[in-house]
Amino acid sequence: MDDALRHKIMKILQENPEINQRELSDILEVSLGKVNYCLKALIEKGWIKARNFKNSKSKLAYAYFLTPTGIEEKAKLTVRYLKIKLKEYEEMEKEIEDLKKEIGEELNIGTRD
Repeated sequence: MDDALRHKIMKILQENPEINQRELSDILEVSLGKVNYCLKALIEKGWIKARNFKNSKSKLAYAYFLTPTGIEEKAKLTVRYLKIKLKEYEEMEKEIEDLKKEIGEELNIGTRD
């Protein structure tokens, strides 16, 4: 599981602890098996806890809570993820500027004829 997926899962669980795995799978656009694998990994790391709903009709319904360690790790993930996205943004800006220059040069060449 990469940092981006880990961050997204933890963010969603923090905002909506009663979400089920199928809903999480739909939001993340990954398989239900992958969601199950990721949740188990986060539980094993001690970053989230799963508890049965007290008033649930289904014994399989869980609420997922970030642990204090999970909250700390989510903050670190957020910083790492932001740095990656900022770097991607800067690279994209440079690529756009290069493309604009290339188009400008081609347009200038085309008008000389």
